Amino acid sequence: MAEAGDFRRQQAAFAAHLRDPQAHPAPAGIEPRRIAVYRDLFFNNIAGLLGSTFPVIRRTLGEDAWKALVRRFYARHASRTPLFPELGREFLRHLESAQAGGDPPWLAELAHYEWIELAVQIDDSPVPAHDPDGDLLAAVPVPSPYLRVLAYAWPVPRIGPDWQPQAAAEAPTLLLVRRDPEGRARFAALSPLVHRLLERLQEGGRSGRAQLQALAEEAGVAADAAFLEQGAAMLERMRGEGTLLGTVPR
Repeated sequence: MAEAGDFRRQQAAFAAHLRDPQAHPAPAGIEPRRIAVYRDLFFNNIAGLLGSTFPVIRRTLGEDAWKALVRRFYARHASRTPLFPELGREFLRHLESAQAGGDPPWLAELAHYEWIELAVQIDDSPVPAHDPDGDLLAAVPVPSPYLRVLAYAWPVPRIGPDWQPQAAAEAPTLLLVRRDPEGRARFAALSPLVHRLLERLQEGGRSGRAQLQALAEEAGVAADAAFLEQGAAMLERMRGEGTLLGTVPR
């Protein structure tokens, strides 16, 4: 049992050194050249995987700052899953909970904006039961499970190596991200009214007509025939592009 305990302690010391070699010296008895191979291999794999998920952040920060950011994540973050497709989500959780004082203020939102593309592509949520030809005004519309309705304080689609804002925009950046039939993530800018309509549709429970009437009341406009006609056309466009699947079956 003592040997097993010694082995576990050596494993823990080895892992701590790989994650943060500045804070944790290498365990005794391992050739420095060999441990350096492991140290570089593990870190470069993590940096490469994250770099493919967050290419804009990598280019914007520059290679030195990017590697320092990855090193901080690698050393400090306790991941909730060992799955490689979830690594980007873990990196995002780290940025949202442990952003350092020297980080750009838009970093976490830009990371979310980059990560959401992969998140939508790999989402394996089941498709809900629906009537694809249902009346979108009379029945309850069914949104696709593979969409996200987003609001960012920073203009994240524009941030990059050539432009990094110093202050958040006066109005939020409102976006729809959806998965097309080929499995690709599609981004679209939204007006405040359409953004709120999509939020309401995701909440569900009301017919399309009731949702439009409630939306008009929130916006302080009349839910007259012209408004409902325009809203019905918008719902049909959403069904045509796959944002709405149809309606709840009767």
